[in-house]
Amino acid sequence: MENRKIKDELIYFNNVVNFSSTSLRNVPTREQAKWQRKTVVTLALTFLTSSQAKLIVWSKRAGKYEYSVTTANFLVETLKCALSLAALARIWNGEGVTEANSTTLDEVIVYPIPALLYLVKNLLQYYIVAYVDAPGYQILKNLNIISTGVLYRIILKRKLSEIQWAAFILLCAGCITAQLNSRSDHVLQTPLQGWIMAIVMALLSGFAGVYTEAIIKKRPSRNINVQNFWLYIFGMAFNAVAILIQDFDAVMNKGFFHGYSIITTLMILNHALSGIAVSMVMKYADNIVKVYSTSVAMLLTAIVSVFLFGFNLTLAFFLGAIVVSVSVYLHSAGKLQR
Repeated sequence: MENRKIKDELIYFNNVVNFSSTSLRNVPTREQAKWQRKTVVTLALTFLTSSQAKLIVWSKRAGKYEYSVTTANFLVETLKCALSLAALARIWNGEGVTEANSTTLDEVIVYPIPALLYLVKNLLQYYIVAYVDAPGYQILKNLNIISTGVLYRIILKRKLSEIQWAAFILLCAGCITAQLNSRSDHVLQTPLQGWIMAIVMALLSGFAGVYTEAIIKKRPSRNINVQNFWLYIFGMAFNAVAILIQDFDAVMNKGFFHGYSIITTLMILNHALSGIAVSMVMKYADNIVKVYSTSVAMLLTAIVSVFLFGFNLTLAFFLGAIVVSVSVYLHSAGKLQR
């Protein structure tokens, strides 16, 4: 009897040890998978954003858009919605409909707010170039960096360390420095309308991004494709209204796809994939990572321009790139010290 008792205790002890060792092995594996996923979506966003500005410029003919901007935005939202639905269909086919891959009415009713904000912001990015040249637009776009940091603190109640705030300011300064034109006596030659549109666009972009992150992270167990689907459904609806208000006559007379080209198609695909990548960054990282990702993308765009357009990298660009790199390092260091 005593030998049997000892044997049972040994079996129990072995089971405990095996369970503990398995759990310990799973912890780094789980953390590693999370880190890998965050890295992949951040790199994808950086790559897609770096080619976004070039595609918008290339889509112009004789300095203007021959296609309807509102129809292009509608197709972007439609493609994002279709990709999210396809991913959901695959999940439903394998797992069935569960609480994690479905939603409730209480969740759905909050999505029109960011969808409307993104609509106005996306339309502004096309029309602001009427008042601002390309370098000036890139400089003014960096107002989004500061607005995101401030709204991140106000809305999400997330505190940034002093080092991180310093890194944020350096990031903004570095991006502006990298885009300065040494051949011009003026940093910016922007009329009042351009400044107003740039400030409104920065505030809308920051608020929409932070608000969307708050919605997505409110229910961390919810599948990202469900959340994306409803956001894009409302995006389609608002863009359809924009078409009716702004371009209805042009669409009826010339056709929905008038002025479209291969470049326009690639631009729409790029915007759609970028939108999905942004939502995944918000899900698995945060808006601060998104800001840094898009800022690094700006530097990559300039480097690619060297080979595609013979763009000359100036001393200001190199100094700005160094400042941005230091900012990225300081932000990471500040995160570890919090």
